[in-house]
Amino acid sequence: MTEESARLRLEALCSQAEHCCWEMTEKMRRWGLDDDVQARLMAHLISERYIDEERYCRAFISDKVRHNRWGRRKVEQGLMQKRIPRAVYQPVLDAVDDSDYVAALRPLLISRQRALRGMGDYERNGRLIRFAMGRGFTMDIIRQCLDIDDDDAVVEDGDFDDGMS
Repeated sequence: MTEESARLRLEALCSQAEHCCWEMTEKMRRWGLDDDVQARLMAHLISERYIDEERYCRAFISDKVRHNRWGRRKVEQGLMQKRIPRAVYQPVLDAVDDSDYVAALRPLLISRQRALRGMGDYERNGRLIRFAMGRGFTMDIIRQCLDIDDDDAVVEDGDFDDGMS
């Protein structure tokens, strides 16, 4: 593949969806492009704003929290896998309000609770906590969802021992 055809393909990919530097570098590596060609193409993509790590982080975080219903920890791990520097993603991740995480987790827990009928509150809460932690939610967000005392309550009394208190 020539440098020009690679540039055109990368520009087309970046025009269709947000991508990070690591994804494009991996793609060029798989295409068998030399390191100096890769560096020139990456510099071009960044200078022409086809790739913007902060913009990518905003889109990634928004999609994963709202659509995939991931918690903060899982989103952070996903960004680390994409090799996004902490200095880039941390401010964007900190800007996400806790209410967004609660809004993502609450329906998951309500749905999960329906599948956990016929067991005591303690065991059910333990399973719900493990489920939510597996989705990357922090304990404070999980507590907010489990301690709700309205009609959509996952646990009416909110009494559970997580061993952290």
